[in-house]
Amino acid sequence: MTKKFSIRDYTLFFAIVGIWAFFAVMNPSYLGSRNLSMLTIEISTTAVAALGVLLIIVCGHIDLAIGSGIGLFGGIAAVLTTQYGLPAPVAMTIALLAAVAIWTAMGTLIVKERVPAFIVTLGGLLIFKGLFWNVIDTSTVPIVQGGKENLYSILTTQYLSPTASYVLTAFVVVALGYASMRARASRKLHNFQLEDVEVAFYKFFITAICLFIATTVLIEYRGIPLSAIILGVIAVGIYVLTQHLKFGRYLYAIGGNEEAAHISGVPVAKVTIGAFAIAGLLVGVTGLLQTSYAGSSTSSVGDLMELDAIAACVIGGVSLKGGKGTVMGVLAGSLIMASLLNGMTLMSVDPATKFIARGVVLTLAVWMDVRMNKS
Repeated sequence: MTKKFSIRDYTLFFAIVGIWAFFAVMNPSYLGSRNLSMLTIEISTTAVAALGVLLIIVCGHIDLAIGSGIGLFGGIAAVLTTQYGLPAPVAMTIALLAAVAIWTAMGTLIVKERVPAFIVTLGGLLIFKGLFWNVIDTSTVPIVQGGKENLYSILTTQYLSPTASYVLTAFVVVALGYASMRARASRKLHNFQLEDVEVAFYKFFITAICLFIATTVLIEYRGIPLSAIILGVIAVGIYVLTQHLKFGRYLYAIGGNEEAAHISGVPVAKVTIGAFAIAGLLVGVTGLLQTSYAGSSTSSVGDLMELDAIAACVIGGVSLKGGKGTVMGVLAGSLIMASLLNGMTLMSVDPATKFIARGVVLTLAVWMDVRMNKS
């Protein structure tokens, strides 16, 4: 059975094009190589956090503690590196382990004690914000001491060489082509709907061209940022986890109908706690990326990033009721959120207007989710 072409499937693509066109007209430097490089780094931080939110929302919960966690774990690594003299890799590992432990504890409290995730994570938001300010003593803690770079500081300042950038892009294009062919063969074998061959080819061709154009533009500045590679590895990992492993099928089953999943033998408690543990790891990674990008840990790091991550998920088609959502949708939603914030910053929009814009986008995203669930 061949799936018919529907313009509705490309709504996010047209939204991204429209946003970029608007900001490019308002400020031509928006599409310059330097700003697109900065945008790539900003997308990486937003998307890594949003991928963690994806796992939690898909299984029917919510996480409001992400922003505070991002600041806390980035601050822990910064303090351990600069004030206690620990090697950056050790400090970063401790921060990530702390993130996994804390989010696992929250997941356990939610599952075992039946406390609503909204309340637990709202409490976490306040607790982690207070801990964060205590850890950094409400001051600015740099991640580099004596001007000497370390692994922590290069997370968002290191770039691939031009040759390595093109090689990586070619590898990604070949991998996408192979994955598409495998997926098509599998769907055909099971008599699922298939895209028209020409449509599938043009989608792949256009994607490949866009990737090489993006690589060329980034090379004009410094190359592909290391943070983009980190995002790519995480995105592939979450994609495999959700689409090709039993754990992922269990997640969607729990989000679709937890009681039915339990009756069917799904280990609901273990899977849900596991989802929170992985989300915690991604919160820790985001904290390291965001703090590295800022160059220091300050009391404002991570502010409202939980809302950006949730909005990115909902814009990307993740249902707040659970049981529905994809990695590609989350990446597209993250691109929209990061593009909006980057464009407003480039236009020197005042913070008050930024808050209003983020609130409007989040409200519209939730409204769209409700409308889509009704239709």
